[in-house]
Amino acid sequence: MTSHRSAAVLLAGVLMGAAVTLAPPVPAGEVVSKETLDAYFRLEWSKAGRQVNGYVYNSSNRRAGHMQLLVEGLGAGGAVLTRTSTSVRDVPSNNSAFFEVPVAEAPSYRVSIVSFDWVEDRLDRRRSF
Repeated sequence: MTSHRSAAVLLAGVLMGAAVTLAPPVPAGEVVSKETLDAYFRLEWSKAGRQVNGYVYNSSNRRAGHMQLLVEGLGAGGAVLTRTSTSVRDVPSNNSAFFEVPVAEAPSYRVSIVSFDWVEDRLDRRRSF
């Protein structure tokens, strides 16, 4: 009876090990802190009609891509009333990119960067014609 229990425990261990081995790897991303965002990016925006529009300024020497922005409509006391997101495909190094997003009416708004990827320029993409 002890050998059956040992065999069952061994089999369970092997199956768990196989499950861990077969699981796809989780990509390790670069952790971006608020300090990084503040050091490299600046947002300028305003409300025009039913939209919030503006620019993301990138002061780094690296291209940022796939940037996600969060636009929050705030109540008089600062409580979040609405949330809208938009993406900015490409923010070139030492440059800016325009964004525009429709929003619901609110007394004030807050725009923040939620996420982005650093994008490496590839020399083989630059072709002369």
